[in-house]
Amino acid sequence: MPTPPPIAHEPPAALAAALRRLQRPLVKLMLAHGITLPFTVELLKRLFVEVADDDFRIEGKAQTDSRVSLLSGVHRKDVRRLRHAPPQPGEATMPAAVSLGAQLVAAWVSNPPFVDQHDRPRPLPRLASEGGEVSFEALVAGISTDIRARAVLDEMLRLGVVYLDERLRVCLNTEGFVPQKGYAEKAYYLGHNVHDHLAAAAANLESTKSPFLERSVHYDALSPESIKELAALAAALGTQTLKNVNRKAAELERKDAHSKEPRQRMTLGVYFYSEPTQPDRSEP
Repeated sequence: MPTPPPIAHEPPAALAAALRRLQRPLVKLMLAHGITLPFTVELLKRLFVEVADDDFRIEGKAQTDSRVSLLSGVHRKDVRRLRHAPPQPGEATMPAAVSLGAQLVAAWVSNPPFVDQHDRPRPLPRLASEGGEVSFEALVAGISTDIRARAVLDEMLRLGVVYLDERLRVCLNTEGFVPQKGYAEKAYYLGHNVHDHLAAAAANLESTKSPFLERSVHYDALSPESIKELAALAAALGTQTLKNVNRKAAELERKDAHSKEPRQRMTLGVYFYSEPTQPDRSEP
């Protein structure tokens, strides 16, 4: 549990600069969708109250509206309203297509019957009558017997995760569950992936004990052709790393199935970003 912070009027300048920079892409996204400051302020009020209430309690003492107000800077009247308001519907809800699709792709890229001799996911005949145990229908049945393979295929085609080749076999577009379409599914991964990346970086900033893996390589004087070459290299190496970790995680999860230890979740992410080099806008 975090230690309750001291009351400070000014945050460290370095932290303020980092917060400004990390929020810029988010503000750009919000403005592109018509999300204005008043809406964002109400969203932040609720979030400040939730975090102060949940993560900064003093052991053995009841959390009060006054203390939450003191910690968060939110007016006590708003604290009272927000603490007793019903939870927001749909917050952090994983779309059904994400839950099933991610499990399906993880099995497809890691289980021997579904990968070829080069460890690549095989194109799969749609029906068990055509491909037996190495078919899309058998793959779905290994994950869930409650949903028809045809419905799963339609959904994965809609999201752009798979496509049908000239022989009408089901082919994986990418070696991971990365929806190319489907706004709710892509928005879920925006929240999931950026949250976990930021949580790792924030934890590392606050503590030097057992830091999370959070590293990057960055250059700012490359040509467009060099960027293209590096993007291809990053995609190849990143995909291989994710496949290796996915295979090991699936193996360990099966081993841990009968363990009575508390469960934990993990995320390993890979990203690549490029844009034209901008002049330094830092203020003196």
